[in-house]
Amino acid sequence: MSELRKELKYLPSHEWARVEEDGTVTIGITDHAQEALGDVVYVETPEVGSAVNVGEEAGVVESVKAASDIFSPVSGEVIAVNEQLEDAPETVNESPYDDGWFFKVRPTDLSELDDALDVDGYQALLEDEE
Repeated sequence: MSELRKELKYLPSHEWARVEEDGTVTIGITDHAQEALGDVVYVETPEVGSAVNVGEEAGVVESVKAASDIFSPVSGEVIAVNEQLEDAPETVNESPYDDGWFFKVRPTDLSELDDALDVDGYQALLEDEE
């Protein structure tokens, strides 16, 4: 069973978003996604200072099995990327919600996350996929 966290918002495409105390949003892929991908060997993140748009591709994660696009759950400016993933992409497998985050955004409209799934909605989605 994949680990889920109540404080996160989830996308049907298996990204998670965490609203931080300063109003920024940290984004990564779910435990379920990293399990399905297998060993992550490469992560491409957007550039700091670039703009991302809700629902649009913002990066790529590659594993020994497949490559998958990473979609942004909010629009805004990328203010940080997880540089640790450049040398240690396996961190996504080891710690998808903590050390394995992908990028952080200063959102232009935080209400875009209202369309994302809560933990119960994401759990139901996973059960439907089985």
